[in-house]
Amino acid sequence: MTYQSTARTSERARAERLTHRFTELFGHAPHGIWRAPGRVNLIGEHTDYNDGFVLPFAIDRAAMVAVRLKSGSESTAGTADLASTYAPDGGDLSRARFSIDSLTPGSVDGWGAYPAGVVYVLIGLDGAEVPGFELLVDSTVPVGAGLSSSHAVEVATIVALNDLLGLGLSHPDLARLTQRAENEFVGAPTGIMDQSASLMGRAGGALFLDCRTLESEIVPLPLAEHGLSVLVIDSKVAHSHADGGYAARRASCERAATALGITSLRDLSTADDAAPATFSAARIVPGSAPNTAADAAPVTGPVPGAPPITGTPKTDVPELDPLDVLDDETARRVRHVLSENARVLETVQRLRQGDLSGVGELMTASHVSLRDDYEVSCLELDLAVDAALNAGAIGARMTGGGFGGSAIALVHESQLDQVRDAVLKTFADHELQTPDTFTVLPADGAQRITFAGPGCQEDVRRSGTR
Repeated sequence: MTYQSTARTSERARAERLTHRFTELFGHAPHGIWRAPGRVNLIGEHTDYNDGFVLPFAIDRAAMVAVRLKSGSESTAGTADLASTYAPDGGDLSRARFSIDSLTPGSVDGWGAYPAGVVYVLIGLDGAEVPGFELLVDSTVPVGAGLSSSHAVEVATIVALNDLLGLGLSHPDLARLTQRAENEFVGAPTGIMDQSASLMGRAGGALFLDCRTLESEIVPLPLAEHGLSVLVIDSKVAHSHADGGYAARRASCERAATALGITSLRDLSTADDAAPATFSAARIVPGSAPNTAADAAPVTGPVPGAPPITGTPKTDVPELDPLDVLDDETARRVRHVLSENARVLETVQRLRQGDLSGVGELMTASHVSLRDDYEVSCLELDLAVDAALNAGAIGARMTGGGFGGSAIALVHESQLDQVRDAVLKTFADHELQTPDTFTVLPADGAQRITFAGPGCQEDVRRSGTR
């Protein structure tokens, strides 16, 4: 049995359990079950909201929702009744409820804000009428680990409502709407990457995405063929995109673009010339910062208290004349965005060539830039990266928005145990909370698992249109 068929069988069993739980909770069966995965960003951090390039992949951990639309004759026809197996305050379930017609930004807090945000943007669409509904969510994506647990819930919710209401929205439509839900309702100034990966990911590949046009392509990520695994190291330092650090970085980039007289930092480089119309022949952005771990240069010192990354000697970084009008901190933020776009494009090249060792070097260079130019790493993430590299990982970096969350390491399967043990020992030596470590594989994006609506068979199929 292949991995994909095993995963499908497992998801069927999970869907059956969720259906049974929903029926116990609400007194009737759901109209269907949908799933949406979390994501790991292989490379391309903080480039999405700058109209740049990213290379995430959907992972084999997902949010699953059971949903039933209410009929107009029900006494609670205008409300959404939500339940989740995620119960941070104790118990086996947490509950949320809101009125469809009275949603305003900030009116729902906690995990319930994510489905509510989806409803908020859908009711603003011409011709879309969202009735009350019941929803039960169960997720295997760790919360606060930087693996897009919130986007997984939003995407699962929006693909469910897209199907149930017959809206016919495309994947790019759904991605933009969930971004609006985060930005306008939840109050998190996120980009377009996370939901795109959750919607459009494919098993065995990474999603090469142009965040300006939403043009995308699945690039093969043949980990098993090369005897490699992606090890996730959840630092247990929770992060949130609604916190100030993420918003401050985005605001810094927007100020830089304004000062430079451009729409976004994408316009500062010749990145558009480097991505031809075929979108399949990625090249390096001319004039970008170094792209390999050996060449990457911290221009300022590392984050206070952070260990140096072995094998990354300081070198001079080419000056980009337009940045001379910016203050030093803002110039470093811009330099990260430009060099990270370049690393994404080169990573795509390396994957096409089957050069996964080269991909590892680029991952490590990305972490150096995030640590020193963008300053979104933290002690725990730096320790995880350094320990993994010292133990034999061919590349490692923080993944996600930073300020906590997870690091990832590209590791030969034969060395997984020694890398994991080295990370655990390092955290113990520094008297830090024990991190969670686990491997992930590229998985398919959002799917409908079962559907009891008229004219639809119960099957596993992709949700939304291409």
